[in-house]
Amino acid sequence: MHDYRMIAMIPARMGSRRIPQKNIRYMLDKPLIQYPIDLAFECGGFESIWINTESRELGKFCENLGVQFHKRPIELSGDTATNREFVYEFLTRHECDYVVMLNPTSPTLRLSTLNQFINFVRENEYDTVMSVASVKAEGMCKGNLINFDKSDKIPSEKLEALEYVVWAVTAWKRETFLALQEKGVCPVFGGEMATFTIPKDEAQDLDNEEDWTIAEAILKARQSVGRTQKKYLEL
Repeated sequence: MHDYRMIAMIPARMGSRRIPQKNIRYMLDKPLIQYPIDLAFECGGFESIWINTESRELGKFCENLGVQFHKRPIELSGDTATNREFVYEFLTRHECDYVVMLNPTSPTLRLSTLNQFINFVRENEYDTVMSVASVKAEGMCKGNLINFDKSDKIPSEKLEALEYVVWAVTAWKRETFLALQEKGVCPVFGGEMATFTIPKDEAQDLDNEEDWTIAEAILKARQSVGRTQKKYLEL
């Protein structure tokens, strides 16, 4: 297993429109931004943990929780800014072998899954590792069939699984990301890329109020695990 220098980066824009001020909105008993912070500390696999935001107020709050504050340039804080741009700017200022992006919009990610993800990165030499969810279902894109045909209906367990990126946790090799960006090549999916499948209940990405409701329900349901008995209809 490689002894990579790994740092955690938590991106947190304050200008969200679909879920206004989502990073400082409470989900159950704590603000959304605190979920990845607590997770990163519990993991213990990072040389340092950074909040990447344009907001000095949010940065100060996170510093009080023990993380370091990277002040994002204001020009990278709008709706058009992408992780290609703000990750590059971050990496030009911080040395590491890998940066691991923990997304606040994935509050259902478990510690055990993050630990497995970190071990996967350390056991390999990939340039990019993406968290994905996997589903066995008939898939289509723009009317084109992806993993089935119309000639027969086969059981879903025999279908090729479809993977989709969920952005809960992502790892990039610093030197590859910087080099590709400086060549004008998109580094977000750059170099040798691998996917890491996470459980469906950890793949919730908060894009709108419906997503927020689902994620909150998942966290509430976990609190009742072991305290309720399974019941079945008597026939």
